[in-house]
Amino acid sequence: MSLIEKLKKSNHLKGDPFIWGIVFVLGFIGVLAVYSSTGTLAFAKQQGNTEFYLFRHLGFLVVGFFTMYFIHTIPFKYYAKISIALLWLSVGLLVFALAYGLNINNANRVIPILGFTLQPSDMTKVFIMVFIAKFLSKNQEEVDKPGVFYKAMTPVLIAAAFILPENLSTALVLIFSCTLLLYIGRIRTRFILSFAGVGLLLVSLFVLFLLSVDVDKWPNSRLPTWKARIESYAGIGESGSDYQKTQAKIAIATGGLTGKGPGHSTQRNFLPHPYSDFIFAIIVEEYGLLGGLILIAAFIVLLLRSFKMVVEAQKSFAALLVLGISFSMSLQAFIHMGVNVGRLPVTGLTLPLVSMGGTSIIFNSVAFGIILGTSRHIREEKLKSSTQGAGSVPESA
Repeated sequence: MSLIEKLKKSNHLKGDPFIWGIVFVLGFIGVLAVYSSTGTLAFAKQQGNTEFYLFRHLGFLVVGFFTMYFIHTIPFKYYAKISIALLWLSVGLLVFALAYGLNINNANRVIPILGFTLQPSDMTKVFIMVFIAKFLSKNQEEVDKPGVFYKAMTPVLIAAAFILPENLSTALVLIFSCTLLLYIGRIRTRFILSFAGVGLLLVSLFVLFLLSVDVDKWPNSRLPTWKARIESYAGIGESGSDYQKTQAKIAIATGGLTGKGPGHSTQRNFLPHPYSDFIFAIIVEEYGLLGGLILIAAFIVLLLRSFKMVVEAQKSFAALLVLGISFSMSLQAFIHMGVNVGRLPVTGLTLPLVSMGGTSIIFNSVAFGIILGTSRHIREEKLKSSTQGAGSVPESA
């Protein structure tokens, strides 16, 4: 009996069985990759205790799974009621992290809590999608008005403004994901294109600014890092990003079709952050092209199943919620992979549910829990409609 068939027959795991399968596949691959890629870190930080990060990662996965299970049992309509509260909670924590957070690599991204760290941007990526989905479903009759677009984008830009100084790539992904969801939610195309045009102009001006100024005058900011990554991608100048890209390419090139085998990576000893920012390269090195294709397929299936839910959903909030969250996670995953294969500038984005990172695992679990809970509701409504023999017309939540 296949994993999908077992999940279909489970009385406890409700929701789309394919997405449950994706969760288990990503979690399993993540455990193998994290254990393999943290050897050097263990010798540097934990006196050679190579199991430390394995059990730590497993602990977060277990907490994440139970969080996911609990979330998927909650009726999705409750998220609509608390969407604004969730949004401003995450924004408040972003402000707190920026002002009082722990400084790591010249960035105040995390808040220390009881020996662990909370990264509010991971929370924001999920909760802001809940807000946008609710806002659009509530204003479906007025989506052609510019005021609706401005009201929807204002909190997005506020959140991105607090993320941007410490994590530019996450801020840009957040804005792009929300903008796409607005387009899917039937916001006028001319509003989207005007916003995109202004955004591209600002990004271009910012890039020109970085390339023309002496960023060494701001050594305690993220400007030198951003400039180095841009120069590396453009092929001008030399930087640490070149080293990262080179080591990642070596890992991928030597992986071949089936890889070197579990635990046999050599580039994990040279590649910076092989357990987070460059874990895809380690996976391809050890499991080859086939391993990489499994990960790519997992996120493609996530998107396809989400589109299927959109078609079947009877409420616009459910459709927008599933699509927004799944697209946000998949976009981050594909950008991560693009960076690892040298097609995109180095960003520092992790691979959802695979890379090591407590906050990332927990809130990606929350995201999957919301998708699964919504899919459970859609399946129940579909079954109910078919039993009654009556069709339904999509309505707002």
